[in-house]
Amino acid sequence: MIDAIEAALAVIRAGTAAIVSEPELRAKLALGRPLRIKAGFDPTAPDLHLGHTLLLRKLRDLQDLGHTVLFLIGDFTGRIGDPTGKNATRPPLSEEDVARNAESYERQVFKILDRERTEVVFNSQWMGPMKAYDLVKLASHYTVARLLERDDFEKRYAARLPIALHEFLYPLIQGYDSVALEADIELGGTDQRFNLLVGRELQRVYGQPPQVVITLPILEGTDGIQKMSKSLNNAIGVADPPDTMFGKLMSISDVLMWRYLELLSQRPQAELDELRRSVDNGANPRDVKLALAKELVARFHGAAEGESSQERFLTVFSRKALPDAIDERTLLVSPDGLPIARALKAAELVGTTSEALRLIRQGGVKVDGERAVETLVFKPGVVGLVQIGKRRFLRLHFSEKDA
Repeated sequence: MIDAIEAALAVIRAGTAAIVSEPELRAKLALGRPLRIKAGFDPTAPDLHLGHTLLLRKLRDLQDLGHTVLFLIGDFTGRIGDPTGKNATRPPLSEEDVARNAESYERQVFKILDRERTEVVFNSQWMGPMKAYDLVKLASHYTVARLLERDDFEKRYAARLPIALHEFLYPLIQGYDSVALEADIELGGTDQRFNLLVGRELQRVYGQPPQVVITLPILEGTDGIQKMSKSLNNAIGVADPPDTMFGKLMSISDVLMWRYLELLSQRPQAELDELRRSVDNGANPRDVKLALAKELVARFHGAAEGESSQERFLTVFSRKALPDAIDERTLLVSPDGLPIARALKAAELVGTTSEALRLIRQGGVKVDGERAVETLVFKPGVVGLVQIGKRRFLRLHFSEKDA
């Protein structure tokens, strides 16, 4: 029994950022029953991305050890709006948006999770019927001072930026989800640590054993700077078409490539070390990136698509279709983004926005190998390979202006 527990701990530890706490986890594993593993997903975008897969892969590890995953879709919290982790309140979603996005999540998640060991649950099931008295009672179990310890709340309070009262309720509701589900373990990104620990405290208040908290690293988006996020347009979606996924992976920097290999590849560590040594000794980093892109496309679309996407990429982009060196430029944009015609003018690829619109309408502009449309807007965090005609290329990086 002890050997089995230690073997399970080794599997769980791999790739995690922190476990709170390991002695408690060891004790739960010794119970000899399937543990209830909670992970929450807010349906703020219709697609899961590669950043989500770090968490999903660890959930699958736990399923393979015999445990049950509670895949929680925060449809209640998604409809009230949650803190963004930045400096503003994320706007609430409509009921229709939540339902559509949740359905999309359910279709995609079983690319990784074992359907037989997964329970898909919605927190509206217990939060919807909750009466005002019960919500006020829940709020009485936590203080404003403790909530202000959360990093983004603390920064916004110090900067005199607004914090809506419902945002203070969000960590409490997420914590209460653990009570309602009687979770043994909850997983989340390192940015969710505060909320996950709130769940432990509320379980104690409600007479339950506190959940073990396991945090996973945060995956940077294709810009290599900000957290991968659909809202920042720097994400690689699990449901992206094979060629789109392959192209996005090939667009990342050589530095970011190693981070993606570390967190996303399922190759043995010895093989990853050998790849790094080969590049140090003069091998082309592009070949390593090709292998990574092929591996990930194959994982989500099948081995045949991995092969064919690589072949199409090499045919279109590598065999003299692109110059060996491509100039790069960074443009500062507002959170609302920059329309493509204005971006082309700002990058000095055209003289006027009218000229840009004319070229776009004639099909003379491509972005990441796809024909551009005039409604395209570049948001902060995006990196785009822009092609004008057959021979003009420029890699544009879009960064957010300081407020």
